[in-house]
Amino acid sequence: MAPFYLDDRMHDLKLEEFYRGRAEGWAKTYSLRGIKDSPPYFHDGRLPTLEDTVEFFNLVLQLKLARDEKKDLVAFLRTL
Repeated sequence: MAPFYLDDRMHDLKLEEFYRGRAEGWAKTYSLRGIKDSPPYFHDGRLPTLEDTVEFFNLVLQLKLARDEKKDLVAFLRTL
């Protein structure tokens, strides 16, 4: 059986640091399987594309992904 690609936990990304006056709190992770078929992304639909989502997490989590790494990650997400 294929993996579900989720950790089944709650996460607080502390997004109020990026969106003033808009506390977010905790959100549960969803499976990444079939993610390409379910835009918009994030729990409130603020990210219209997978590219936007990868860039969002790159910035918020300070991953420092290169352009090719982000492109490869989006390509991988489209295969799930």
